[in-house]
Parts: sequence; structure tokens; C-alpha cells
Amino acid sequence: MNISTAYTYLYSAALVYLAILMAVMLMRAICVPGVANRLIATNMIGTMVNAAILILSSMLKESWLIDVALIYTMISFVTVLILTRVIIPAHAIGPGKEENHE
Repeated sequence: MNISTAYTYLYSAALVYLAILMAVMLMRAICVPGVANRLIATNMIGTMVNAAILILSSMLKESWLIDVALIYTMISFVTVLILTRVIIPAHAIGPGKEENHE
């Protein structure tokens, strides 16, 4: 076995491991109650997808995938900011409670 096939096995194992972890985080996002838990699980899925893109970049020796990963990271970060800004205050008020605007 040469070093190239060893790296191929390592990258493949890392991608399989990340896929399993993404499935676990998806189940957590669906099954666990609470908006904060779902938001954290969604953020973790985004982080793992970013890691998978970077592993694929090294595996395929394609440098343009690094740019895709950077753009995906920025989009994921902005999405989490928007969701925390919109969803969490809406659930903090709760049903039947009114927000005071003075």
C-alpha cells in the first residue's frame, strides 16, 4: 500500500464518519424539544458539511472547493444569526403573552 491509497482510505473513513454524525444531528434536530437545541443541531450539521467539503477538496485536489467552503461558512453563519434573531425572541414571548412596546 502506498501513501496515496492510505490517504484515500483516511479521507473516505472521515467522510463516512461525518455522514454518520450528520445523521445523528438530524435526528437530534427532529426529535429533541426546544428551539435552542434544534438551532445548535442545525449549526453542527452546517459545520460538518463544511468539513466534508474541505475533506473532498483535499481528496480530489481541487482548490476551488475551498472557496465553496468559505462561502458556505459565511452563509451558515448569517443563517444562524438570522434564526437566533427571529425565532428565539418569538419563543421567549410565548403563546398568550403579549410583548410590551413602550
